Amino acid sequence: MVVKLIRIFLFLSTKTKSMKCIVIDDDALSRRVIEEFITRTEFLDLNNSFQNAVEAINSLDKNPEDIDLIFLDIEMPEMDGIDFLNTLKNLPQVIIVSSKEKYALEAFDYDVTDYLLKPVTYGRFYKAVLKSKNIHEARSKKESDEIFIKKNSALVQLKYDDILWVEALENYVIVNSYNEKFTIHFTMKSIESQLPDSQFKRVHRSYIVNVRKINRIEDNSVFIKSNEGVKAIPIGKAYKDRFMGDINLMGK
Repeated sequence: MVVKLIRIFLFLSTKTKSMKCIVIDDDALSRRVIEEFITRTEFLDLNNSFQNAVEAINSLDKNPEDIDLIFLDIEMPEMDGIDFLNTLKNLPQVIIVSSKEKYALEAFDYDVTDYLLKPVTYGRFYKAVLKSKNIHEARSKKESDEIFIKKNSALVQLKYDDILWVEALENYVIVNSYNEKFTIHFTMKSIESQLPDSQFKRVHRSYIVNVRKINRIEDNSVFIKSNEGVKAIPIGKAYKDRFMGDINLMGK
């Protein structure tokens, strides 16, 4: 099986609607700082601001599709930020804003877009939201059933249905299809944002699977058939509940 080093390109429109944001932080001063930064940023709109996660959950349960980005504190009374991430399915992008660095590793297990340490400067804030904007634009334009891969001077078409799973490899990802493996200089977060989330699910820090290609699920693994046999892919603890919830919804 041939392994090729390539780059992925999607043709995306540069014009995207503003991202609707909410802030969740029990510290009034920190909350106001982020609110001010949002109003100063042209492509962001402040939708609401909450002093605790419980109020935010009640609001998101009613209109989850109305929010594109959440600025979330970790240490809060009643419900902390990690509990918040565990509670909601199909979360929008999340940027953590915390005074403690110790939660960063755990937070990134939930695929947060960035982690900001208080006190936050506008420069660092802008770097984080620009990353979020790029992800948002890619997601909003995923309407086709294919991607185009640039190989030498040509663009090669790869159908979503031909992709079996994506696997992380240090600073690269490997896109596994029926006939080839493509090694791409991309992060898992970036490739995930380029694939339709209705078809591709992150099941582990190092794996994204095409749910249409799953042969079976046993214990903490999903099994996918390929030309080389059956591939067992682990389901990470941080991803299991959300993944199984999505699978159940698809079966209803």
